[in-house]
Amino acid sequence: MPKLRLAGTAGLLLVLIMSFSAGASAALPGEINGKEVPSLAPLVDKTAPAVVNIRTRSTVSAPTNPLMQDPFFRRFFGMPEGGQRERQREVSSAGSGVIVDADKGHILTNHHVVNGADEIEIFLQDDRILKATIIGSDEGTDIAVLQVENPANLTQMRLGNSEKLRVGDFVLAIGNPFGLRHTVTSGIVSALGRQEVNRNGYADFIQTDASINPGNSGGALVNLKGELVGINSMIYSQSGGNIGIGFAIPVNIAKSIMEQILEFGEVRRGLLGVSIGDLTEETATAFGIESGNYKGALVQEVFPDSAAEKSGIEAGDVIIEVDGATIDGATDLRNTIGLKRTGDEVRLKVLRNGKTRNMKAVLGSRDDEMAASVPADDIHPRLAGAEFSNYDGKQAFRGKGVQVDNVAGGSPAEYAGLEAGDIIVQLNNNTISNVADLRKYAEDQKVLGMRIVRGTRVLLRVIR
Repeated sequence: MPKLRLAGTAGLLLVLIMSFSAGASAALPGEINGKEVPSLAPLVDKTAPAVVNIRTRSTVSAPTNPLMQDPFFRRFFGMPEGGQRERQREVSSAGSGVIVDADKGHILTNHHVVNGADEIEIFLQDDRILKATIIGSDEGTDIAVLQVENPANLTQMRLGNSEKLRVGDFVLAIGNPFGLRHTVTSGIVSALGRQEVNRNGYADFIQTDASINPGNSGGALVNLKGELVGINSMIYSQSGGNIGIGFAIPVNIAKSIMEQILEFGEVRRGLLGVSIGDLTEETATAFGIESGNYKGALVQEVFPDSAAEKSGIEAGDVIIEVDGATIDGATDLRNTIGLKRTGDEVRLKVLRNGKTRNMKAVLGSRDDEMAASVPADDIHPRLAGAEFSNYDGKQAFRGKGVQVDNVAGGSPAEYAGLEAGDIIVQLNNNTISNVADLRKYAEDQKVLGMRIVRGTRVLLRVIR
């Protein structure tokens, strides 16, 4: 009968890691053929009860046959007037979550797991089923906080420090892939600070080769100390299955978002108040900026009465550091500022005329973004020449939207058919409530499909 043994160099490396890592105490030895070998079972026993299966139910509108809305078609076939009523259907989905406060019943998961849910059920490892409600959710970081009804005898997971993670650290992913409850996979931290994964979000993702599949979303990424270091969020895959490239939201980000949700019921994201772009060799040459490494975020415009203006930042400045952290480009600055709170004071290092300057700014609120008119150039090039502001809802149209304040003659915005006084209420099937929404949903879009209120009329404009 063949002997069982750890295979190859990977097995030897695992033995060494388990023997010398600071978290080795969590991995107690087992026995094979009378010999002690390291095992992750004690670590799993300790952490798995804090990971839950989340099942949601929601009601969505079912597609209708457009022919049923045509009056001629209905008369021809003798159907009653009034069109086909909108049909509703119930859909269900599954994901994972992590209990982070057993006494209060607080669970961390992904925004996309519970978004739009009418009913949420929590399945525990001991087969109990509990109801839960959403305390708050943030699409920008894909983090949501749930609360279990009548929590009792729950197990929580201790929060680690994702800032201490290093590439090569061993991690476990615990979740419910494809509905297979409490599945555990292992791997290493493959990379840190992945910003390109979600261009519209605010997260520096942890990349791992621990197997993550559909249903793992919202589950735990755990270090060898049994601490939560990340919330599993997404995978890179062309087939829909795991290929060894998964991404988790660092627990430090998740914790910050959770604290804001618990304190305010929402995320109050900070705003610097600048239009920015990447600093390249070409832009540096064009604007006479002295820079040797061409890293940083080039300030293209400073908005009136913003935190940036009050701190003394000027167009043409290059922001190269925030709170001591290097800024490589515009996306880096957007993420760094977007993960801070309204009212936070930040220390900025700025390059101006070949010399560095140190500044401080107190971040403003995105809810107050653009009380004054905002030029559209940094929102989308096809809208250049227009100026926008948040619509106050006090004119004929009583809803929310973005008002077009001015349109320059001969500009792309004029050619696109925009007029002063227009109110943009929808963009590419997304509701637009303010300038921040318009900026978010217009980013990187090749085609802008707008629903516009003009006086008492509703217009559609397709801008290519």
